[in-house]
Amino acid sequence: MKKKKSRQSRKSKESSLKIHNIETTPDKLTGRAGLAFIVAYLDAIGIWPWVERWFGGIRKSQKGLGVVELFKQVFCFMFDGTSRRLTYFDHLAKDKGYAGSIETKTENMASSHQIKRFFKSFAWVRIFIFRWLLQKLFIWRLQVSKPDVIDLGLDTMVMDNDDANRRHGVQPTYKNKKGFQPLQMNWGRFIIDAVFRGGKKHSNHGNSVEKMIRKVVGKIRKEYRKDVPIIIRMDSGFFDQKIYEVCESLQIGYICGEKMYKDVKEVAGNWNSGDCKRFNSHKNQQWEYFEFGTKRDNWKCFRRAIYCRFIHDGKQLYLPGMRPDTIMITNIGQGQPIDEMLIKAGAGQYLKADHIVACYHNRGSDELVNRALKDFGHEQLPFKRFNPNAAR
Repeated sequence: MKKKKSRQSRKSKESSLKIHNIETTPDKLTGRAGLAFIVAYLDAIGIWPWVERWFGGIRKSQKGLGVVELFKQVFCFMFDGTSRRLTYFDHLAKDKGYAGSIETKTENMASSHQIKRFFKSFAWVRIFIFRWLLQKLFIWRLQVSKPDVIDLGLDTMVMDNDDANRRHGVQPTYKNKKGFQPLQMNWGRFIIDAVFRGGKKHSNHGNSVEKMIRKVVGKIRKEYRKDVPIIIRMDSGFFDQKIYEVCESLQIGYICGEKMYKDVKEVAGNWNSGDCKRFNSHKNQQWEYFEFGTKRDNWKCFRRAIYCRFIHDGKQLYLPGMRPDTIMITNIGQGQPIDEMLIKAGAGQYLKADHIVACYHNRGSDELVNRALKDFGHEQLPFKRFNPNAAR
């Protein structure tokens, strides 16, 4: 009888220790309580084998901390966000509670000197490998979510380092600030590829954009689906026939802002306002637009253009001459292979002008990704050399 009672009491005690429900609580939890979940998430997505495979060569000796452990501590330092100074690692190395929350032994906590040596050990080849890691995570997310249409955004992000002294690569940007200007491609709220660049490198500098598009599209076609429609939206900084031809050769769609040339303004000025169509966004904004064909001097063919001007923002009406104007260039709806792909995917609405306008104006969400990244890691970078800043 005593054995039965002890077994029953043990079972009831075990059941009481199990989590049966998760609810809100008025108690305040520390921010570091979430780091345990971050570590569990990083373990669950299987990122560490790739980190060890691609970055393991940084470790020149078996002494000291492993590369995976250093990566984990840097990630947790960024997620914690208490301080952005690398000297804060010396404080964390003495904090047993912090070490326990990130599942690391106290003796394995990195000092600020170890972290600095870690960042300085990144050669340019290792920086390039970060792009492989981003693309690997991107393909994994595609295989999980299985989208029928892939909308990609392409933009640069100005990182203001105007007060930095003797930073390699800190150069004047188009925002009249000295800093860096990386080229980034995003899918929704995820950055899927990036090239860290100096501040004077404009949007379409060199052939980085063309190479990035070819690489990402090739990855999607090879590792996700060959027939999935892909659409890239860009601002007027990428207004270039070479980029358009690359997209058309890869059979993907593009929506790009056009520069406000004099002849385009004349077409807009002579257009009858009564023939324009209206587009209402989900933010209670109204736009007026019309379509025409355009062919710049050195272009080999005509392309579809949509001239769009702001009418009102909620209750605020914009007077003629005071309205912000936008021109979009696209190959969607011109009988190219991308049209057939969109129809087969059940996304024929992309061929309509109002949907193209809506898709282009979603570039605002791309800007939010850049803003979130700056808030997460801070845009002022700590190192004097280019490579460690690129790794950071």
